Amino acid sequence: MLRLIALVMVILSLLVCLTGCFSSHPEDIQVFSKPDKVVLTPSNYVLMPPDEIEIHCSKVPEINLQRQIIRPDGFITFENLGSIQVANKTPDEVSQLIKAKVLELYALAGENPIDVQITAYQSKFYYVLGEVERPGPKIITGRDTTFTAIAAATPTPLAWNKRIQIIRPSINPNEKPKIFELNYYKMSAHGDLSKDVLLQEGDIVYVPATILASLGKTVQEVTMPIGSTFSTINTVQRTAKGPSDVQSSD
Repeated sequence: MLRLIALVMVILSLLVCLTGCFSSHPEDIQVFSKPDKVVLTPSNYVLMPPDEIEIHCSKVPEINLQRQIIRPDGFITFENLGSIQVANKTPDEVSQLIKAKVLELYALAGENPIDVQITAYQSKFYYVLGEVERPGPKIITGRDTTFTAIAAATPTPLAWNKRIQIIRPSINPNEKPKIFELNYYKMSAHGDLSKDVLLQEGDIVYVPATILASLGKTVQEVTMPIGSTFSTINTVQRTAKGPSDVQSSD
């Protein structure tokens, strides 16, 4: 009887928590950008390890079409040019750094004889967590939105699609994270993309479980130890009786 009362109390507490534990604020969506309001180009991208770049310079065959993965220390290396630090720089800035090195050995004509292109975006991530088929970190492509992120991760049947939390964490202890809530059902079933915003590096998409799903998990967590305890006691009792006692009692 006491166990039943305790279980009921746990369920009631969970219900109260689930109906009011989210800390989202509708106005926080204002810090996020709409896809049609932002023009993103590779030239604005800040390179970091282990992004991969390709060098285009037809007048210097030894580096032309050469691909380089940025090392953990932030450098790339060429046989004759040596090492160049490229982390925290844009492709255009890297082009100028390589140009300066090349000019020490060769004569280059033209304003932009060297072009640096990004061939693999591998350094920046957002995260999809909770009740989805494919959780975890996702590589930022520059055009990732809340809708595409959730659709790609695929919510499970236990997902609370009407209360998905979009979180922009803060590393500043004096600044609160920005969190808003969206209804993925309205997005997918009715085409309501009013909350379809661009994701940035470090953003979190959290898909919570429904109330019933959370209750089921909680009940399982509470009852499993009890069941295991009774199973252990029964095993100990049968062992203590011995084989002959068990057969006679049968």
